[in-house]
Amino acid sequence: MSTHYEELLAKIENHTAVIGVVGLGYVGLPLAVEKAKAGYNVIGFDVQESKVEQVNKGINYIGDVVDNDLKDMVDSGHLRASSDYGSISSVDAVAICVPTPLDIYQQPDTSYVESSVNEIANYAKPGTLVVLESTTYPGTTEEIIRKALEDKGFTVGEDIFIAYSPERIDPGNKSFNTKNTPKVVGGITEKCTNVAAALYSSVLDGDVHKVSSPAIAEMEKIFENTFRHINIALANEMAVLCEKMGIDVWEVIDAAKTKPYGFMAFYPGPGLGGHCIPIDPFYLTWKAREYNYHTKLIELAGEINNAMPDYVINRAMQILNDDGKALRNAKVLLLGVAYKKDIDDMRESPSLKLIELLMQQGADFKSVDPHVDKFRVNGETLETTELTDELLEQADIVILATDHTAFDYANIAQKSKVIFDTRNAFKGIEMTNRYIKL
Repeated sequence: MSTHYEELLAKIENHTAVIGVVGLGYVGLPLAVEKAKAGYNVIGFDVQESKVEQVNKGINYIGDVVDNDLKDMVDSGHLRASSDYGSISSVDAVAICVPTPLDIYQQPDTSYVESSVNEIANYAKPGTLVVLESTTYPGTTEEIIRKALEDKGFTVGEDIFIAYSPERIDPGNKSFNTKNTPKVVGGITEKCTNVAAALYSSVLDGDVHKVSSPAIAEMEKIFENTFRHINIALANEMAVLCEKMGIDVWEVIDAAKTKPYGFMAFYPGPGLGGHCIPIDPFYLTWKAREYNYHTKLIELAGEINNAMPDYVINRAMQILNDDGKALRNAKVLLLGVAYKKDIDDMRESPSLKLIELLMQQGADFKSVDPHVDKFRVNGETLETTELTDELLEQADIVILATDHTAFDYANIAQKSKVIFDTRNAFKGIEMTNRYIKL
């Protein structure tokens, strides 16, 4: 008589396993589509009915998903969405891809993970694989996922299989996506690791790297993003110092990166954005307190990065002062609302903080973003506007916050009186008027 472990491996090998994905956002929807393209029948779960309806109509809302891929998978019957967790009873493996934000005290909010696994635990059948993909602090898989399933009478490694495999999504990246980015997998037992690795290997082109525990995989993910967090903070601090010394920090970085070893280029900017780098390191600082350890370097990096929007607005004030103008009532044109170039993702975007500060200072501002129509700041819904020559000519200062490819930089340079560039986006373009870089 075969075991649950052997049966699950066989279903994965012959692609008869039914796969569930909880959370159909930037991580979950691309993963669901890739699993469906690999030949599995996939059910996506989300509490937002609007997402469920869009998926079931084959309507894409995530930039990293190819529209036709989603529609083809829905039309073929390989992918459907539901808000009814009762359908968990029909799946053989389920990935949890829900948000893990910080609360107002900068502490991890695991409520989405908890509610998801509690629903899974209510309906899961023996022999199910449960993989957490949401970025979180080391220990979450053991403390939350394992406990919820064991409380329902499951035995890990025998009739339930639990693993952690961190998402590695970089929205807008043209080279690496869900399909070809290497995967890290750590299960609670060796069998848990093996079935999770087998599933990802059957779906993805990237290598699958096994680690000895979920905690290793959880810490690995935070280490990745903390590495970037700290190095961006260093670049930001260098930018502040170089400005005081009259040195072009962008030229400094270009020179430094000619060294073929021992240096990796990171760049300054108006602040950190996205779903990972501004948040993930603080999971670790919170968890470290449990061990009576203070993560000084991480927290200092956070202070530096969080201060950049204020620094940018203060610089803008100085630039206007040099022209005999105040920021209050000045016509400010902000280019870019999304947190990075060529995407519509506004999560933790530094531009939102810049706009909040402009509002506080009484500036007469307008924002332009070819990828974003509307957004919210302090509970207020604001709309972007179309970029015109008239807007550029009327602006007392143009602040480039996000370096979208769609912007006509040569025209902006020609029509603007004053440009404050926080991304070095005008590199190589002849400037006819006043131009200041971060």
